Amino acid sequence: GSMMVVEWRGKPVWLLRRTSDMLASLERARPQLADPDSREPQQPDYAANPTRAIKPDLLVVTGICTHLGCSPSPAFTPGDAALGADWPGGFLCPCHGSTFDFAGRVFRNKPAPTNLEIPPHEYLSETRLMIGSDNYSG
Repeated sequence: GSMMVVEWRGKPVWLLRRTSDMLASLERARPQLADPDSREPQQPDYAANPTRAIKPDLLVVTGICTHLGCSPSPAFTPGDAALGADWPGGFLCPCHGSTFDFAGRVFRNKPAPTNLEIPPHEYLSETRLMIGSDNYSG
């Protein structure tokens, strides 16, 4: 459940180590999502899966809302009073209210038109990640 932010090409990139509860919430959120299967090309082919990741427990996502370019904030607590009892946890863009799940997929009826972007990346080892390189072969 820990998250760190790095900068790549002047943009914030979030690295989120997802817990088993966060991963379980991805399937529960599906009916509420605008593009649950990531059909819009906001990610490399190797991340067009339910977790939008190479390694299911690690999300690598550009932290810029696809509505007007604001930076969403973590809203990790399920059932958050401000977001409603059915909130599964994820990210909230405070500017215009777009919400995203723990895979960066946008919820329906929000101003953001698409899921958050997954940058090209690959693992050089178990502990080293390179953002911007797209040599992952699956």
